[in-house]
Amino acid sequence: MFDRHSGGERAILVHTELDRGTNREDLAEFADLVSSAGIDAVELVTARRQSPQAKFYIGTGKVEELAKARAATEADVVLFNHELSPAQERNLEQELQCRVVDRTGLILDIFAQRAQTFEGKLQVELAQLRHMSTRLVRGWTHLERQKGGIGLRGPGETQLETDRRLLRERIRTIEKRLEKVDRQRDQGRRSRKRANVPTVSLVGYTNAGKSTLFNRLTESQVYAADQLFATLDPTLRRLEVAGNVPVILADTVGFIRHLPHDLVAAFRATLQESIQADLLLHIIDAASERRDDNMSQVVKVLAEIGAGDVPVLEVYNKLDLVPGAAPRIDRDIDGRPIRVWVSAETGAGMALLQEAIAELVEEDMIIKRLQLPPDESRLRGLLYDLKCIQQEQIGDQGNSLLDIRLAISDWRRLKRRVGQDIEKFVVG
Repeated sequence: MFDRHSGGERAILVHTELDRGTNREDLAEFADLVSSAGIDAVELVTARRQSPQAKFYIGTGKVEELAKARAATEADVVLFNHELSPAQERNLEQELQCRVVDRTGLILDIFAQRAQTFEGKLQVELAQLRHMSTRLVRGWTHLERQKGGIGLRGPGETQLETDRRLLRERIRTIEKRLEKVDRQRDQGRRSRKRANVPTVSLVGYTNAGKSTLFNRLTESQVYAADQLFATLDPTLRRLEVAGNVPVILADTVGFIRHLPHDLVAAFRATLQESIQADLLLHIIDAASERRDDNMSQVVKVLAEIGAGDVPVLEVYNKLDLVPGAAPRIDRDIDGRPIRVWVSAETGAGMALLQEAIAELVEEDMIIKRLQLPPDESRLRGLLYDLKCIQQEQIGDQGNSLLDIRLAISDWRRLKRRVGQDIEKFVVG
């Protein structure tokens, strides 16, 4: 249907250093993206400009150099480490006579390869369709060769409108399905909230070691690899940290600088695990040369998705790659944990990490022992409704000895409901 050049696995990479602006890309990260996509890079072409050129992004001289390199290497695709406009992609494809893909298209392709679950595939398809909707006109260049006349006027526009309509319908269908998935996830989050089990979500730059750390803490077998975006589909596991503090640990998709907005929008349901979390573990590659920059990019994405106000514990991972470093907990002036140094690969510092998590989630929890007489069945029932009873013992006189654990906010609401007299039942 589309009069376009087919894509392939042999690629020429194009990286441009811009003297102006802040949207600079990292060449090493670009190479990692290409490797993660399973593409064979046959040549790298670099350029330097003050600002992108309107027609090709790069200069005409570099376009000629690219055309010669493509002919010599017989490359199937040219990958740009930048976001190209639809017009720039079209102009480059006409000059180079091969497929041209920008950074956003490359990331979308990696996501398409990684998605395993039904939800993940829907999210990737939605992002791809939104990205494609601005580039449909490139697919119908063959209709430009048709001349006007009776019976021939406007076939290209008619076909474009048909494609756009089909695209909009498919997007609406996927959005409805994802809304249903989001409602199901929200129901699960409400159930965990009622059960007073805090949710701890792992966030961080892609390939920082989140899945390896998740597997180490939960003894799971979540797929973990030394590649970008190894994890797309969120995984949740229940575990007890520091002995007896239950939490739900959530592993989520990694972030990257200039994460495509279509992906952020499509994965909003998945990212809700971070937005609704009680605590975020910001996993940081302690050995990375771009550590500080990557950290700021994660903070930026968290603010973009609405998770900027969620409490954060920084976890400096890959300690085994930092000479002379040892596991430790860094605390603020009030003694609260703010940073933990660990190695998910070797297991060093895991006990310290669990200790820090327990301290932070317990800050908002109350642990008490109540002794209720037999005529306080209503209060006992309310406590069971809150699912906060850890253990119950019945005494010889019929008294109930209850060990409870619940959020401070729930305890305050309970006191308002039954009156301040509830304090007289507290025995420990």
